[in-house]
Amino acid sequence: MKQRLNLCAGLWMMGVDNSPGPVDNCRSEAAAVSRAGGSTAEGVGTPVSETARVTLVHDTPPSMPNFTQWPSFPFEGDLRVKQLDDPVPTEPPRRGEGHRECTACAAPDEAYIWVGERWRVRAMDRPSGLPMVLILESRSHLDLGDLPNLLAAELGVMTVRLERAIRSLDGVSRVHVNRWGDGSAHLHFWFLARPHGQLQLRGTFLPLWDSILPSIPESTWRENLALVAAWLAEFGGRQVAEPPRIQWQAPASFGTRSTATVTEAGEPPLTEESETGVNGEAGAEDSSSTAASEKAAAADAGMADSGDVIGPGTVLGGGTGSKAGDTDAPADGAPKAAAWPADNREPQEGVG
Repeated sequence: MKQRLNLCAGLWMMGVDNSPGPVDNCRSEAAAVSRAGGSTAEGVGTPVSETARVTLVHDTPPSMPNFTQWPSFPFEGDLRVKQLDDPVPTEPPRRGEGHRECTACAAPDEAYIWVGERWRVRAMDRPSGLPMVLILESRSHLDLGDLPNLLAAELGVMTVRLERAIRSLDGVSRVHVNRWGDGSAHLHFWFLARPHGQLQLRGTFLPLWDSILPSIPESTWRENLALVAAWLAEFGGRQVAEPPRIQWQAPASFGTRSTATVTEAGEPPLTEESETGVNGEAGAEDSSSTAASEKAAAADAGMADSGDVIGPGTVLGGGTGSKAGDTDAPADGAPKAAAWPADNREPQEGVG
């Protein structure tokens, strides 16, 4: 019916409306549509003649774009296209435009992982789904089209340098470099690392996957930040991000050995008594040394009665002079303190 009405309109515009035949039928059908008052549902419209009926012509819904069938598209199931808003006459100011404050200009160097004279690199405030997401910013408040030749040339160098630094991380296959600029007037480029082997993350939708995937461990994230910052610092600037501190978990005692380990070696298990016996060996050596010193002192006492001289300037007689063996003992005759603790255990690593 719709095609029929279109044909009638064409014949009317051609000036053949007075011609008998099909044009008269078209005029009748058009009048029938007008009298029907727009009622177009099949079976509901007003009959015009025995051979004519007005029916509804539905608008064909827009088909989904082809990219929804790509393997990299992160969604599946029933989808529909969102209604597009009408264009606005004046766009709102971005951050750093008009009265809006510039976040990048107000941020201190400590908020970045690497800083240079004219460029800075920052990360997100927490780890996300990708191995690394970084932003390269200029120090000067400029947009891409406002860069002078010097900064424009350095932008290319910094882009390549940062891409290489991120790609050097373990498990990174590609680095996507994006620039939108709709949110901030301060120049910034996004660098997103695609994990190795994750072919479904290739292409346009990598930023969406970054928000969908579970976040990587924070320790891994901080280590990656420090590695990238160190790479950039090799060419100048200052590394701000530091590697995470090692969480030392030293055992409570280095002298206690596992029973299973000792049994496998064919040795009897080390018990508290046997450990005391091991430590007693060191005590026996000290006792032997003390006994030897006492014997030497007794001999010196006997030699002192005869006034013998055992060395230049050392006269053993009359109770004056130094006694042999006292060079290794304090004045009160006690043995020297042991260099290790009394239980013969080494000090814990990393302490003191």
